[in-house]
Amino acid sequence: MRSSNPVFSRRGFSRDNGYAGFNAAPQAGAPAAGANPYAQGTAPNPYATNPYATTGAPAPVRTGAMSIDDVVTRTAMTLGTVVLGAALAWALLPVDEDNLGKSYGIAIGAAIIAFVLSLVQSFKRKPVPALILAYAAFEGVFLGVISSAVSTYIGPGVVMQAVMGTMCVFAGVLLAYKMRWIRVTRRFYGFVMAAAMGFMLLMVVNLLFAAFGGGDGLGFRSGGLGILFGVIGIILGACFLALDFKQVEDGIAYGAPREESWLAAFGLTMTLVWIYLEMLRLLSILSGDD
Repeated sequence: MRSSNPVFSRRGFSRDNGYAGFNAAPQAGAPAAGANPYAQGTAPNPYATNPYATTGAPAPVRTGAMSIDDVVTRTAMTLGTVVLGAALAWALLPVDEDNLGKSYGIAIGAAIIAFVLSLVQSFKRKPVPALILAYAAFEGVFLGVISSAVSTYIGPGVVMQAVMGTMCVFAGVLLAYKMRWIRVTRRFYGFVMAAAMGFMLLMVVNLLFAAFGGGDGLGFRSGGLGILFGVIGIILGACFLALDFKQVEDGIAYGAPREESWLAAFGLTMTLVWIYLEMLRLLSILSGDD
């Protein structure tokens, strides 16, 4: 299993040992291998087997394959669950002085549960919609409390700015990917994953220093360094989006089963949550410096 998400690995859409079709051949009617940097091997595509090849009979049209409509629908359901969970948490878990500790405790608990559910799904052979939607619900609770706290203590407009910023990043990366200004190759994938591991390592070190030394640890999340790392985090999120788009494109081209659209929705949701949190953090620092 490999992933475009820095938190853990998840498999691509091909069932071989590669990433998103590294060693698979496209199904009939799909782009030729030369047009796909991920299709460099000779192993057959498990989604496009043709038992009629030796008899000369035409292969039947594959039914139940993933389509872009499936991905859009599942992503809308998953993101809708996140938004619903966030709205309920915002309304039911106030962050005033009397309830701040309780609300933060619930938010941290929800984040841990969401992370565990994500790990469970990542090691499943098939996507489990209930797990994915449960992850989205608990992630929404965490985002709702954090967003409410930022709105209360930083400024009411910061949350909306973060939402709009996340939408702009998504639209910008989608446009750049469709125009082929961004080309997802093995080198691109390796660079992004190396940068992500370095980024996560620095954040863990900063968290440990903050936990044992107090304050903001090494200062990676406040002041000038906080702004710099916030920008880097958003850029990494944009790169993860490009990898997610490539996975979706390969899943459709290689005839992945329709159920795999849940994995696409899962990956896109995780990446958008990453971008939103980095955007919220960056805007909070900038608003605090005003």
